Amino acid sequence: MEADFNEIFGQAALRSKPSEDLEGFLGEKRKIIQPSSLKDPKLEELKTVLIDWINDTLKKEHIVVQSLEEDIYDGLVLHHLLARLAEQKLEVDEIALTAVAQTRKLGIILEALHKSLGLPEEAVQKWNVALIHNRDLLATLHLLVAMVKKFQPEKQLPQNVSLEVVIVEVSKSGIKSEKYTENITESSNSSDGNSKTEDAIDELLKLDPQKVITVKQAILHFVNKNMARLGLQVSDMDTQFGNGVILLLLIGQLEGYFVHLSEFYLNPSNNSEMLHNVTLALDLMSDRELQVPNVKPQDIVSLDSSATLKVLYALFKRFKFK
Repeated sequence: MEADFNEIFGQAALRSKPSEDLEGFLGEKRKIIQPSSLKDPKLEELKTVLIDWINDTLKKEHIVVQSLEEDIYDGLVLHHLLARLAEQKLEVDEIALTAVAQTRKLGIILEALHKSLGLPEEAVQKWNVALIHNRDLLATLHLLVAMVKKFQPEKQLPQNVSLEVVIVEVSKSGIKSEKYTENITESSNSSDGNSKTEDAIDELLKLDPQKVITVKQAILHFVNKNMARLGLQVSDMDTQFGNGVILLLLIGQLEGYFVHLSEFYLNPSNNSEMLHNVTLALDLMSDRELQVPNVKPQDIVSLDSSATLKVLYALFKRFKFK
């Protein structure tokens, strides 16, 4: 254990400020990730997924994150994520240049985030202003995973990601260390985020008809809000998506791109052309990791109201804060 700790403590010291020495650790307990865990492919996969998620979410702001350790600590990215995902506009500086300004900004942002996340106290204790500002990867991962689960629950994160962590306590009498495994993402089971989306609709359809109508109205409002820019309006969700045209146009509006007219039939005249359109729409969703299990293109063309609702609900869950 001493060999492991010496390697870890040495790395922690290298990451510290030049003026920080062993006395800076006195009386503190610090969590330090084992070097071997930092090379875990599952960790690398999770980091990549989180970075892609941030960049996709903040694409319109032209913010590009390349490193969770180096691009999150000053509060800029978290500020924009909160505004985009929770529609909260905070009175903080856009760019904070000094450490004092950055920590003050982080404090305001995390306070607002905690209210939006609605997590118990023991959950939010996994991160704080000091840890995020000090580029603590463990705390940053916990925070971002919690945000994904709250604001985009259908997003598939790598499962069973865990890290070997050492808790280090330095006192005048010596150094104490304890090694344990900390889970970052939940373990897998037969259900995943997509099947949860499907289950949610299946359960919805079992509810009181008035509740089903209320949910459908919310999704219809979401659809028409995004289709208004094209001068289009949907009045009947059960029938107007059957030929795939409005579905393709809606996906283009939500994703911020134009599906070229040469790629689909704007005025489909038969089942084959409708099937082509719907297949293309579901493929575009799949490319964005937005899959709807057990829904086939023919289901939509056949005006299966349950299948149509599942597809629209998946889009609604992903883009409701757009």
